[in-house]
Amino acid sequence: MDERSVSIPLSVDWNQDEIVTVANFFTQIEYAYGSGVKAGDVKDAYEAFKAVVPSKSEEKTHFKAYDDQANTNTWTVVKRALDEEREYRITM
Repeated sequence: MDERSVSIPLSVDWNQDEIVTVANFFTQIEYAYGSGVKAGDVKDAYEAFKAVVPSKSEEKTHFKAYDDQANTNTWTVVKRALDEEREYRITM
């Protein structure tokens, strides 16, 4: 991930707690591309994210908006986390 500022994709319909939840999820993705993150942390953040964004098409829209800015692949991080044990450290 490069050092420029990345805007987290948000919806005007979300309340403050939902915004924090989504921001936390994308922070876990950022960690995967930086110092690394435990698979369990990504799994927990993704589960919380899905409570805010249950639609697969909306999920893809948010992932693409983030990935295009951050030069990441959010789904690859999530998939890897889902395939690994909770303590496994993901580094992209």
